[in-house]
Amino acid sequence: MMARLVSPGVLVRWFEDIGIEDVPVVGGKNASLGEMYRELAAQGVKVPNGFAITAQAYREFVREAGLEAVISDALKDLDARDLDNLRRRGSRIRQAMLAATLPDALAREILAAYARLGEGAQEPVDVAVRSSATAEDLPDASFAGQQETYLNVQGPLALLDTCKRCFASLFTDRAIAYRVEKGFDHRKIALSIGVQRMVRSDLAAAGVMFSIDTETGFEQAVLINASYGLGENVVQGSVNPDEFYVFKPTLKDGYRPILSKRLGSKEFKLIYDAGGNKMVKNVPVPPDDRARFAITDDEILTLARWACVIEDHYRAKRGVASPMDMEWAKDGRTGALFIVQARPETVQSQRDLDVIETYRLTQRGRVLVSGRSVGGRIGQGTVRVIKQVQQMQDFREGDVLVTDKTDPDWVPIMKRAAAIVTNRGGRTCHAAIVSRELGLPAIVGAEAATERLIDGQVVTVSCAEGETGYVYEGRLPVEVDRVSLKDLRRPKTAIMMNVANPEEAFRLSFLPNDGVGLAREEFIIANSVKAHPLALLDYERLDDPSVKAEIDRITLGYHDKAQFFVDKLAQGVSMIAAAFYPKDVIVRLSDFKSNEYANLIGGRRYEPNEENPMLGFRGASRYYDARYQAGFALECRALRDVRETMGLINVKIMIPFCRTIDECRRVLGEMARHGLRRGERGLEVYLMCEIPSNVILAEEFAELCDGFSIGSNDLTQLTLGVDRDSDLVAPLFDERNPAVTRMISMAIRATKTTGRKIGICGQAPSDYPEFTRFLVEEGIDSISLNPDAVVRTTEAVLAIEQRLVK
Repeated sequence: MMARLVSPGVLVRWFEDIGIEDVPVVGGKNASLGEMYRELAAQGVKVPNGFAITAQAYREFVREAGLEAVISDALKDLDARDLDNLRRRGSRIRQAMLAATLPDALAREILAAYARLGEGAQEPVDVAVRSSATAEDLPDASFAGQQETYLNVQGPLALLDTCKRCFASLFTDRAIAYRVEKGFDHRKIALSIGVQRMVRSDLAAAGVMFSIDTETGFEQAVLINASYGLGENVVQGSVNPDEFYVFKPTLKDGYRPILSKRLGSKEFKLIYDAGGNKMVKNVPVPPDDRARFAITDDEILTLARWACVIEDHYRAKRGVASPMDMEWAKDGRTGALFIVQARPETVQSQRDLDVIETYRLTQRGRVLVSGRSVGGRIGQGTVRVIKQVQQMQDFREGDVLVTDKTDPDWVPIMKRAAAIVTNRGGRTCHAAIVSRELGLPAIVGAEAATERLIDGQVVTVSCAEGETGYVYEGRLPVEVDRVSLKDLRRPKTAIMMNVANPEEAFRLSFLPNDGVGLAREEFIIANSVKAHPLALLDYERLDDPSVKAEIDRITLGYHDKAQFFVDKLAQGVSMIAAAFYPKDVIVRLSDFKSNEYANLIGGRRYEPNEENPMLGFRGASRYYDARYQAGFALECRALRDVRETMGLINVKIMIPFCRTIDECRRVLGEMARHGLRRGERGLEVYLMCEIPSNVILAEEFAELCDGFSIGSNDLTQLTLGVDRDSDLVAPLFDERNPAVTRMISMAIRATKTTGRKIGICGQAPSDYPEFTRFLVEEGIDSISLNPDAVVRTTEAVLAIEQRLVK
């Protein structure tokens, strides 16, 4: 057959000559690489150079090799739901493509471009060969993992062979099934190929990042995953990577807002296979490397800035919000960072923000395994452990898929699953992406899931409890709330939220709110730090080997154990502060009682044995006392980091259980000594109003603070003389008692005379509508509620305010 003459540039085009408008010619992946290479270098974004083999080249290959008839015949009467049928037809097309010969004109252009790319090199340049379909990376469809990528391809013959393999990957089983589902015509889709200089991340690190939170759709954070070696391990879910969140608004203002750093196990790394038959191979990561983060804070921030630059560029280009899904790599020879892919995020960006859907377990059972949660839903079904592809036929509709990692070839059975659990992978791996697109709850990185979960076992898979997902034994009761926010107005009385768990903050921020009225340090200390601050400070002097071993376990990677406390507390607070930025987030200083502090790792050495801890060494009394002063200094360091290093100046500080005016002055002095001076950089300090002395001396306390938050739980027990922890007198505990409501009324009126603000953060408004009515009628400034009460209380307050106006 005589080859047609093809004009130069029709078959091969360099990145510098293409942009996002060229998707029909070079596919979404290549068009995006060209766009960034051409447009974003001036803003510091680095993209490795390369060239695209065009969609026209694919068409020429198919035409000259006579493959059109093979493809049409193979796909005739296709049943994509029949896995055997799908596998046979896809294999037939791929084998035909691999047996065909590339047109001479195409082969010459590819090799000429490859030679130019490697000019000056002593050896054949190593390249990544990536497929780029002409219908991929659309805003409402993700083709992630549909076609193949080949790394460390070296030499002309290897490149030409790999190009054929890329062309053939247009007809992988998963790609065929996906096109059927989305209604794409197989004959109208073509494949472009990107040939790009390799970044030697096999000698350093690589990963994935999103300019949006992948689980909640929170748009103001960059999520970064990182692991050692080539990035395919992160993309495919072969490792449990490090995970970082960075806050975009204050990053753009020049701050260093790393909200969260989670150490992954990073068991393996993908490197060049110098002496083997394969191009790359996986090798174990040494324990010392696994115990440290794969990239530095400066590199985290650089990547996050690039994510912002890329997102902003595409927003300007498209005229709409454009959250992005990006792959990055660090060159181990030069230390330079690069972006190697960017595509639109296709799940959260399509979500209806006017409707909030909340899944909730009304009862918990025995936890079988846990890992990183994907999505906010709950699934239930029978466990089906799939360790080999041959077992896929055993999978039934509604089963819970449990596997080592979810291979992209398994998308057809993923669609049948009630939930997915994998041993390995992070929140940006292919399994997580596909699960989100399918609307499935998935838990990735659950490590021993395939061993601990047993075929035929009925389980509940919960991804509705924050960043950690749990597999519970049995079928547990589930409730689903769907709330429309479309026409909900804001009342005059501020409706704030009580938020304890930083992992839920992004999700909760979508509820209608005026900020956070109570963020409790105790939850963060108990769940993220876990150790007593003084035990961390005294680590070198501890004489209990078991306590030191426990501290070593939780502080992996930290030589300075006290810094671990500062970092973990700062990160927990900053996640909440960022979620609600720029609204006020009122953070209450630690209010553990001595028996609760004693239960922290190493705590018994430092805590007194009190008969009544509720009325003992708690709250403000600890902060200036020599027995806890050093621990309080760590709290202050953490809050100063949040406000000054991360730029989250919406954080206000609240002092709990402050008994006297002199005690308030001493605490303020202690705070100032550690850089938290009321009034500086807009710092506001509030007091809990929870002791009768706070009410009686409200005007005097008001001279020292910016406002109050009524703690109705403690105020009730101290007004009525009821120990709320005692079952014997529990029936007497009632915030609606006239003695309590009169105290609250006195507090509100006294505060109003001083011009200060006063709110409430106790339980009562969440439980009793009549108590809410009383507060609004008294003119309280804000009501801070448990999240599940926010919408109904907002509606109730609007109705109360409307009646008061009439």
